[in-house]
Amino acid sequence: MKSLCCHSPLVHSPSAELTVTALYKPSNPNSHKKLPVTAASSSYSFPKSLPLVATAAAASVAILLSATPAEAGFMSGFSGIESVPGPELPKMDFLTRFNEDNQKKYAEEDERFKSSPILKELLEKSKLNKEKNKQEIQDKYCLRGAEWGVGDCSTEGMSPQQREEFIAMLKKKTGIEE
Repeated sequence: MKSLCCHSPLVHSPSAELTVTALYKPSNPNSHKKLPVTAASSSYSFPKSLPLVATAAAASVAILLSATPAEAGFMSGFSGIESVPGPELPKMDFLTRFNEDNQKKYAEEDERFKSSPILKELLEKSKLNKEKNKQEIQDKYCLRGAEWGVGDCSTEGMSPQQREEFIAMLKKKTGIEE
């Protein structure tokens, strides 16, 4: 199998001489055969479409650099047809009055609901439950810290008897019994 490797890729004049190394599988694997080749005898020539390719590449780069960002639809902030105001519809008095009456009725019902004793009672229970749950969570963390010997409820420095009594009290307080 023969492969050609040119040491000088561009030929500037017809009389320039290139050195071409022909690699082949001879009996001695380290041998290379050097052949002198002139530009006239070389079969290499520039493609005739090179100016066309260069022009196309330059036009593509110009379009990419000068183009405005593409709009991807309503998700990209494109205003679209939804933002165009429609025609002014005629206003009917009976519909306007009906709408105003409904708005007043809903406002009165909302006010009555907000001032109802049932809602006040439920809000109060919710507030008490929130405080109770917060205290239970703090007690559980305190128990965990005492068992591990870390944090605000650490049992470090207590005798083993005091430690056991303290942890038992915390377990009783949190409702965790062994």
